[in-house]
Amino acid sequence: MPGPSRPLAALPFGGAILIAIACAVAGALAEAAGRTAPPPSATPEDATRMNSVAESYVKLVLAVGQHDANYVDAFYGPAAWKQAADAAGKRPLPELRAEAQALLAALAALAPAGTAAPALSGAAAPAPAGRHLDRSASAAAPTKPAAGAAPAGGRDGEDSEAELLRLRRRYLERQLSALAAHVEALMGARKSFDEESRALYDAVAPTYDAAHFQAILDRVERLVPGAGPLATRIEAYRRRFVIPPERVDGVFRAAIAECRRRTADHVALPPGESFEVEYVKDKPWSAYNWYQGDYHSLIQVNTDLPIYIDRALDLAGHEGYPGHHVYNALLEQHLVRGHGWVELTVYPLFSPQSLIAEGTANFGVEVVFPGAERVAFERRVLYPEAGLDPARAATYDRLQELLRELSYAGNEAARGYLDGKLAREAAQAWLVRYALMSPERAAQRMRFIDTYRSYVINYNYGLDLVRRYIEARGGTARHPERRWREFARLISSPRLPSDLR
Repeated sequence: MPGPSRPLAALPFGGAILIAIACAVAGALAEAAGRTAPPPSATPEDATRMNSVAESYVKLVLAVGQHDANYVDAFYGPAAWKQAADAAGKRPLPELRAEAQALLAALAALAPAGTAAPALSGAAAPAPAGRHLDRSASAAAPTKPAAGAAPAGGRDGEDSEAELLRLRRRYLERQLSALAAHVEALMGARKSFDEESRALYDAVAPTYDAAHFQAILDRVERLVPGAGPLATRIEAYRRRFVIPPERVDGVFRAAIAECRRRTADHVALPPGESFEVEYVKDKPWSAYNWYQGDYHSLIQVNTDLPIYIDRALDLAGHEGYPGHHVYNALLEQHLVRGHGWVELTVYPLFSPQSLIAEGTANFGVEVVFPGAERVAFERRVLYPEAGLDPARAATYDRLQELLRELSYAGNEAARGYLDGKLAREAAQAWLVRYALMSPERAAQRMRFIDTYRSYVINYNYGLDLVRRYIEARGGTARHPERRWREFARLISSPRLPSDLR
């Protein structure tokens, strides 16, 4: 639950959730679960069994959530299901794993000939081919059309019903497989960093050594010359770009409003969508989106540490438009309400869905503010709102571009620490040296790694996978409309990392 916070008044572009509407939606979801229309190639019995597996999956996620408070990131399905899970309490973990196995077997019986459900823990998946691409999917990814070509199946920018059904089954398979792996971890099983990320997130991030990051640091050194350790100089330089606490609210409002305006120009947002912002403290993360259902989110921003001016658009785009808030709202609109797919009413955090959620949220910042448009808006609107000197915006933006290239340094700190190759103090020192974090931010990141472990790959590797997928389909920076269409298509579908490769 939220810590001590200073609530931000409801934003002008939406209203709060009405309890009556939420109850009506929950009832409609329960009713819709039994009436999903099967595609022409499926029998009514197949559709009924798929819906039964989906309902059982949701209830199983809620049951696992009784053992791990961080597991259920969002749930807006029938309230009776959550009440039943709470009443049952902590069911035996072996029982939960056996239930996941039974559901995977049920899905395998529905699979087309020659297609098998994935191994429970991902251990049987082949090793990644090549340095930058993990090919651990149990079945081949769909063939990508040539750049600029219309997507296969339905109309341009839409998936056919047959494709959605295929994606639905694979979604349930991969999510259930990750659930079983997480239950095994709760039972005491431990995997390496890469094994864990493959089992939970359907992906393995590339590995980089110290020399890779040192080459980037050498470029940063030329941009911020001087005496003393580079991390100390960077921290001193960046202090000039801290948003004064009394101005954070106004800066965020301006950033959110522009991100929403630009997103709405390209994506049909659900009617009445909205979110609230709260400022909190004592969290291991910098911000968090808690999706509430009914197209509404609660976004919490951690103010433990100073907030730099570049974080305004990062957080507005990542947590809000076109990031987490829009992703969850479109899934609710198109798949939960549009198709009656109850499995999307629950979001287990330690699952392949998280790589898509974080990857699209990070890439969404580039989509909504491409190229030089970002620094132009920051200089014209956000710097004055924050009381900072706009003349410094361009230089600071160049520094931030270089610092973003260091993002994988956080993965290496986590990999070494969780694999037992780096002590906690050494991992924190790595973050200071190679990620150029202040000691305070490095300590906060270690708290994050302690809590979320290999989840860290979802931000940078997720971004890279999403960017490659969309650009391979013609959604390049030179074709912004196509980029928006492919982005909207991705965040309106149940695609998982295996489907991006």
